[in-house]
Amino acid sequence: MTTQPLPASAPVASPPAQISPLGRLIGVIFSPKPTFEDIARKPGWLLPVALLVIFGIIGAAGINQKVNWREYMAQQIEKNPSAAQLSPDQKEQRIEAGAKIAPYSAYIFGPVAPLIVVLAVALVMWGAYNLFAGAQLNYKTSLGIVSYAYVPALIGNILFLVVLLLKPYGTLDLDNPVATNLAAFLPEDTPKWLSAAGKNIDIIVLWITLLIAIGFAAANPKKLKGGKPFAIAFGLLIVWIIVRAGLGFVFS
Repeated sequence: MTTQPLPASAPVASPPAQISPLGRLIGVIFSPKPTFEDIARKPGWLLPVALLVIFGIIGAAGINQKVNWREYMAQQIEKNPSAAQLSPDQKEQRIEAGAKIAPYSAYIFGPVAPLIVVLAVALVMWGAYNLFAGAQLNYKTSLGIVSYAYVPALIGNILFLVVLLLKPYGTLDLDNPVATNLAAFLPEDTPKWLSAAGKNIDIIVLWITLLIAIGFAAANPKKLKGGKPFAIAFGLLIVWIIVRAGLGFVFS
């Protein structure tokens, strides 16, 4: 009696190696597509957001060391068209009040703003890609993609800290400290609406938007083919720039 050899079992495909959170920080810069594929398989968001918050705290401390808040508030009041209707005493009262509150506001705004921005952008992108492209992704995946897409903002924060170190006290341009956007090259008498739009035509912002598109395309390549993920991401950016310009026009 002959025995039939048992059929060879098919080799079990080993799961792809998971990239560490630190590896993801580096990967989104140098090899974004495979990095975002890994993020889509196991979304994570804590490390990049934590770093943004930490940089926000450090930046707030640096700003309070370098900015003459009284002088800054005086400049902001003079830029406001309604300042012409204020008496010297009223201007002085506003300057003093603003100079007292500003240091505390910096410590609140610095660390909280990055968290709010990432959560909000992830929500908008999650809705947009599901609505316009049927991406069928959950919010956790969107949050993971957007969080790591904001790694260029960390680079921007490092540049900002370098500027803080180099600038003498009272000379920091708080409205545009790092000249990475179009507004930095516009003349001082540029209308507010155009300056507001120019601030969002920024190398860091464009880089983040590009990474968001690559990230969502990697998360669902069947639904997000060709230029569709880029059209959605940059289309929303254009809408945001128009909204910012409109608000600048209304309040100018």
